[in-house]
Amino acid sequence: MATELPEIPGHLLAEIFLRLPAPEDLARTSAACVAFRRLVTDGPFLRRFRRLHAPTLLAFLDLEGFHPALPPHPSAPAAAALAAAGADFAFSFLPPHCAWIIQEIRDGRVLLARDHGEDERPPVFKELVVCDPLHRRYVTLPPLPDALAASVLFHPAPVTRMPWCEPCLAPLGDDDETEFTVICVVHCETKLATFVFSSATGQWLPSASKRWSELFRGRRESAADASVREPTSSNSPLDPTFLRRHYAYGCFYWESTMAKRKDLLVLDTRTMEFSITDLPSKGWGTLGVAILEAGEGNLGLFGIRDQPAGGKPDLCYTVRQNKGESSGQWQMVRTITLGSGCLHYIKASTERYFLLVSADAPRWLGSSFKMPDLEYFSMDVKELQLQKVSVKPFGAALSRTRIYTNFPPSLLSSPTI
Repeated sequence: MATELPEIPGHLLAEIFLRLPAPEDLARTSAACVAFRRLVTDGPFLRRFRRLHAPTLLAFLDLEGFHPALPPHPSAPAAAALAAAGADFAFSFLPPHCAWIIQEIRDGRVLLARDHGEDERPPVFKELVVCDPLHRRYVTLPPLPDALAASVLFHPAPVTRMPWCEPCLAPLGDDDETEFTVICVVHCETKLATFVFSSATGQWLPSASKRWSELFRGRRESAADASVREPTSSNSPLDPTFLRRHYAYGCFYWESTMAKRKDLLVLDTRTMEFSITDLPSKGWGTLGVAILEAGEGNLGLFGIRDQPAGGKPDLCYTVRQNKGESSGQWQMVRTITLGSGCLHYIKASTERYFLLVSADAPRWLGSSFKMPDLEYFSMDVKELQLQKVSVKPFGAALSRTRIYTNFPPSLLSSPTI
């Protein structure tokens, strides 16, 4: 006689669904029945799934707007679904929607900033919002309290450069995906300071602070690098014009712009402590690096290596081990030869992806320059394969570019911020 199969307990179904290879498979599973949908849309389950499955690179944004991944890129279907779902990356739902500049994109949320307008507040600190472009919702952050602002704006002696503030959107926590944290890193001539806003409390609080002299203590120049000086109040190693920020494994990284010095400034968001670490010492060009999560806690770094005149440029991948005898050392993993006759540079990076831009040299057309189209390629650190994302006119090529990654919006994007 036929017997009915026993119902699979919910905790076993969860273990099965966690092993689905892609978020798209999870979305299809949720459409099978109400019980499946209830399970896979549960907050704790989604947090577990996100930890096991990295989000997909769907698009990038710059001053010219939203640029989705196009066929034959593997993310093109998901990017098309995001556009079909009505996501508003023009941010027309913000009041008013002009003058907002993207500062960070993380976990499907966007941090934007603008000047305070007619306000008399110092220009160091901007008005900030965190928004969800898919569901057109946003939270306006309160201004930094005057007492906190004064702690970095007051100087007993004249300064040659005003402080500047860099807002950072911290990664989601494990407890509540509706909450978020914004960290404002203030770069002063003599020190670094941070202020942290938590949506859970709605307040700004002071956090890590470090003097440049303390950070670089003991890192004086060697005989082979005698032209590099330890930073002083007039020799800050960070310049807002050229600085690039990276994120991996709970830490923000900044590239030093000091000549001949290959340092990384690190802010660990788990301990809120600053430190300095080394980049690989030789061979890197000036066309940017990408710092990524290489797996098993190892830090990965991509860079374009300097080549002699006429040589083909190489994209180099190195990994810093976090275990064993070689812990803390950078080891070359792979080199990828790039096409000659083109300019290649690394434009943006996030957790496990980076964007490489390639362009032909400008050429004369009649009495004016003909600027080339830009080809954008993504690299997944897990696959180590360049894949074309999009092609766009030169336009705002020099503007800062941000990568947008998220899960399929119909299921895995939270309906509230």
